[in-house]
Amino acid sequence: MRTRFAPSPTGPLHLGHAFAAMVAHDLARTAGGEFLLRIEDLDQGRARPEWERAICDDLEWLGLRWDGPVIRQSDRAPAYRAALADLWRRDLLYPCGCSRADIAAALSAPQEGAGPAQGPDGPVYPRTCHGRDWSEFSFAARSGFPLPEAHALRLDMALAGQVAAAARGRALGFAEEGRGPKGEHGWIDAECGTLGRTIGDVVLARRGMAAAYHLAVAVDDAAQGITHVSRGADLFEATRIHVVLQALLGLPTPVYHHHRLIRDSEGKRLAKRDDARALGKYRSEGATPADIRRLVGLG
Repeated sequence: MRTRFAPSPTGPLHLGHAFAAMVAHDLARTAGGEFLLRIEDLDQGRARPEWERAICDDLEWLGLRWDGPVIRQSDRAPAYRAALADLWRRDLLYPCGCSRADIAAALSAPQEGAGPAQGPDGPVYPRTCHGRDWSEFSFAARSGFPLPEAHALRLDMALAGQVAAAARGRALGFAEEGRGPKGEHGWIDAECGTLGRTIGDVVLARRGMAAAYHLAVAVDDAAQGITHVSRGADLFEATRIHVVLQALLGLPTPVYHHHRLIRDSEGKRLAKRDDARALGKYRSEGATPADIRRLVGLG
């Protein structure tokens, strides 16, 4: 078994991060496996070296030791470009020039029913740019394919689902050893025929970034040989995206272990803005790693 913890160095680790890291670490160690650390620093505008140092310091204080070197996404651009070039050549990507305001305006138009569907990344993209003449976009002749200079690249999810299912030659899905947000467990069908409607055309590359989250996580998990992905249940629906990308790129699909989230007294999921629950503050107040385990229900 090989698990990983993959935080972003954009702020302090809080109790939710501690819980996620300990679950991944404990799964691996109980099975005599490996626990890896990956720093998800794709967003170089927000990532800070001091936060990465603090992450490592907090993990060591918790008694969590990782195997091998720390992997950083900022060093992985060539692998992401190769994956994007492959998808581009197969006509599975298209450029998108929509801003968040453009998308909100398109979705605010009168519609029948209960309004726009919600996917893992928010409202399902209305495919405004799908089918547009590519000459309308400005491209940079680099990276082995014409990467849009000021735009995003989106995955044509309806087509991608069909191609991915055909590539695997069998039912597309994943094994869930934990629990999804509705208690989902066991074999989870990727539901390829509905992905265009329920998830939409997700962004795989953004301006100024080597890749977007969904592409990077699929490529990196395969590169690190991750056998079991342990993460919060809030990412359960996004797993269908990752399964499709794994099939398209010929990558293995790990076993998934989604776990509960650590919430505040009002039931809200903890975020990095919740400095009052930062591990550093607990440490400064004299808490021990055993105290942290008890606070998150692992003691």
